[in-house]
Amino acid sequence: MENATDLFPIDRFPETCALSSANIIEVHDLQKSYRSGWFGGTGLQALRGVSLTVQAGEIFGLLGPNGAGKTTLIKSLLGVVRTTSGEATLFGHPVGTAPSRARVGYLPENLRIEKHHTARSALRLYGHLSRMPAWLIRQRVEPLLSKVGLQGRDCESVRRFSKGMYQRLGLAQALMHNPDLLILDEPTDGLDPVGRLEMRNLLKQLRDEGKTIFLNSHILQEVEAVCDRVAVMAQGAIRALGSIDQLTANADQPVEFQLLAELSQVQGVVSTLKIAQAELSPWPNGQHAPCCRLVVHCHEETEIDRVVDGLRAAAIPIRELKARTQSLESVFFALLDQPSESVS
Repeated sequence: MENATDLFPIDRFPETCALSSANIIEVHDLQKSYRSGWFGGTGLQALRGVSLTVQAGEIFGLLGPNGAGKTTLIKSLLGVVRTTSGEATLFGHPVGTAPSRARVGYLPENLRIEKHHTARSALRLYGHLSRMPAWLIRQRVEPLLSKVGLQGRDCESVRRFSKGMYQRLGLAQALMHNPDLLILDEPTDGLDPVGRLEMRNLLKQLRDEGKTIFLNSHILQEVEAVCDRVAVMAQGAIRALGSIDQLTANADQPVEFQLLAELSQVQGVVSTLKIAQAELSPWPNGQHAPCCRLVVHCHEETEIDRVVDGLRAAAIPIRELKARTQSLESVFFALLDQPSESVS
């Protein structure tokens, strides 16, 4: 007999099996405006022409400050919010239709479960809500409790659960019907450092098992550690979209030299080399005297070669040379004041 877990819920919507290698999520020029006042008029424009795709088998991160439009976008994908214009599909089906929802597991930011439930009874409830047969629910509950680290705590009331335990249970309910796409809203919220590490490892494991994960998070370090691609949103628009390497790439990458020389000596060399943009300062807390720092903003590799050759010709020892890389955090804050653009 075939593994029935693999058949559910695909057997209810067999036509959804065809898109194994296509984009799982496709969003084209999505716009959403909320009217204000009794007579409508100009209101809040929550989405301003959002376009993106999420590929099968990737972890896609959505970043943005409060009010950026992230929640509206997620609710639009789930069919909870009807957009003003534009198109969005899940598995090739328009959002909000039964076939598009059948293969989606959702973890809301603030999951609420009635206090009389245990983790085990809550998973049974969510299984029934997904129209799973009772025998399949029994088959799925135990492995899921073990996967999210709630084994041994499954028979106590959820009223005793911490926020971190709620998050684990929330992920388990999202996985209950074995979906192909997980939409997770702040999945590491409330977890301690060990719990966040376990969650990251679990998300990577799910990706390796073939799941596609779309997550919204305000913890940039978590997104940087786990996501294959990231979209940065602000004021209802996509400001940048691409891999972590693409987003943090710096065309004007500063290169820092630690030099064993007097400032005046290095100043003379810098002036003769005619460097377009350079910063010279004493080396802080330097153990070597004299010692100074030279930061050069280079547009081409040949400029670095020219600086190195000039310093050597002037007999200035180079103790250290390193490129200053950007963090996702610095890119994120820089993008908040820039117009919409895409780097992918």
